[in-house]
Amino acid sequence: MAMLRLAPISLTLLSVLVLNVAWAQSQKSAVQNVVFILSDDHRYDLMGFMEEAPDWLETPSLDRLAAEGAHLKNAFVSTSLCSPSRASILTGQYMHHHRVVDNQRAVPEGTVFFPSYLQAAGVQTAFVGKWHMGHDDDSPREGFDHWVSFLGQGKYFDPTLNINGARRDFEGYNADVLTGQAVEWLSEERDEKRPFFLYLSYKAVHYPFQPAMRHAGRYHGKPIPYPETMANTERNYRTAPRWVRDRRFSIHGIDHMETGAFDNDPVPDFDDLYWDYCEAVHSVDENVGRVLGYLDEAGLAENTLVIYMGDNGFHLGEHGFYDKRDAYEPSIRVPMLARAPGLIEGGSVVSPMVQNIDIASTVMDAMGVSLPDGLAQARQMDGKSFLPLLEGREVPWRDHILYEYHWEWNFPATPTLFSIRTDRYKYVYHHGTWDIDAFYDLEEDPIERHNLIEVPGYQKMIGQLRDQMFEELEASGALDVPFRKPAGDRLDQRKLE
Repeated sequence: MAMLRLAPISLTLLSVLVLNVAWAQSQKSAVQNVVFILSDDHRYDLMGFMEEAPDWLETPSLDRLAAEGAHLKNAFVSTSLCSPSRASILTGQYMHHHRVVDNQRAVPEGTVFFPSYLQAAGVQTAFVGKWHMGHDDDSPREGFDHWVSFLGQGKYFDPTLNINGARRDFEGYNADVLTGQAVEWLSEERDEKRPFFLYLSYKAVHYPFQPAMRHAGRYHGKPIPYPETMANTERNYRTAPRWVRDRRFSIHGIDHMETGAFDNDPVPDFDDLYWDYCEAVHSVDENVGRVLGYLDEAGLAENTLVIYMGDNGFHLGEHGFYDKRDAYEPSIRVPMLARAPGLIEGGSVVSPMVQNIDIASTVMDAMGVSLPDGLAQARQMDGKSFLPLLEGREVPWRDHILYEYHWEWNFPATPTLFSIRTDRYKYVYHHGTWDIDAFYDLEEDPIERHNLIEVPGYQKMIGQLRDQMFEELEASGALDVPFRKPAGDRLDQRKLE
């Protein structure tokens, strides 16, 4: 299928076009400011207010957001991997459109991130934290008036930050330092007469999980709710694709547990992995609380939309995994919370399925900024604003989501796959493997233990979903896969993840 190739649009032209949509004077904004907080590898169900979470997990700040705002309980990513997900958040596009298909791929020239539209419309913008697109590049990116970031995955302790082009060394826990930088910009450097958009992106709780030292060991010894599909039994693997069981003993499988092999650190067992993860979640929550506390003290809470989400999910033993990438629920589902007093009713729950590709449209909608006519068609976003859902309005909405992941040569245990998920059913196509596909009834089997792909009674539905998925993928250009040639030593490449 022929694809439309678009020439890059300069930011000068972008500014001219977007300034036609003057901030505030010509459009009524729903909120004045937005703070978007992104964590890494935080799975959807590990928040204190969730029934699935262990009763000893403490997340008072996230619990507060849920109590004072909305919990979007069916939030998903379109690709469960750091860089592709971040690009989808910032562009509002699927991976096959923004073309950032792995963790080493640089952002294609000419890409415009949605903060550029805000910036050109008069909003002051700031980015603080993990960028992770273009692995060895921490330089300031277009669309942000203020920039604080670090190279690649960064370090959990004593980070070196690039602050508006100049590097500075800091002591302390990465999330603590980033929060300090965010609050400093909010309190001392921004123009108080202008609306602002802050994008705060934490490294935590990215694997290998490390909490702040003050929380190290906080949960060790607590009872662990081992998932049912973690056990290496025939019952759990009877109908599973072969690659699923093979992955258990390969990269990202709990019977492999390769972390530490590169730096001679001890390899953790699963229990330590789980406890460390929860301690890192608590460390992030504490820093979210610092941001909320500043908004309260500065009198900004009442006119600021706060959105919290994870960049992708993470397995903690399900199917024998400890990673993401695949299309199982723990991998593709993410936590998402939103608070805006006067706009969002406290304690509300949003049930329709939303995705990371919806963030750009939602933030722009909330701030009263839209794509001008001359740019809308050229830079079409795949997502749409879920602001009406936050406001409690009933509007036409999607009845399914699409998911895509492209095989990575340096992490080969997970194949290329595409998936379509409705409120009840999920079909997963595995490409390039001598294996079977997957089909799950999520209402009857929420833990996805029973693959129904060969059950006669489901063949009509499977065929319909498969046809629908491929028709939509083909129409969108998703089957034009941008593979890249591997480069460098394989061991060195594995370290980049």
